[in-house]
Amino acid sequence: MVLAPTASPGLPAPALTASSALVAALPAAAPLVDPAALQDLGVQLDSPAVAKGFARDYTKMWDQRYRSLASALERGDLAGSMDAVLSLKTSSAMVGGLRLAQLAGELEGALRAGDMDHALSLLHDVAERGDETVDELQFSYVLWES
Repeated sequence: MVLAPTASPGLPAPALTASSALVAALPAAAPLVDPAALQDLGVQLDSPAVAKGFARDYTKMWDQRYRSLASALERGDLAGSMDAVLSLKTSSAMVGGLRLAQLAGELEGALRAGDMDHALSLLHDVAERGDETVDELQFSYVLWES
């Protein structure tokens, strides 16, 4: 799968960001959560505590993010779907949720291609990867480290 930016009617061309480059470069068997991403975020912010807080907030907001994406897709709201999936992809990459970020990138591609049926078909996988990512973050990084 190649996550190349494509233009879609009514949507601006995607900007290439560090997180989109990270997602595009992932191997097929990307780790569920890459701990180096949170460490890097801590270094960039000059505060591991702030990075950990971001990850904690990410886990708390997961249900809301998913509901926003699912609702927009089910309503056929292309702009709302794109907003929700870009938020999910970027924030997931920032906390190291590589498989979820990769899947969100695939969903983004479906939206850019105007393939709402394919985008909707990915919702179940997004829900599963999201729950797994949150569980891993809570167990390994957010709850057990001081």
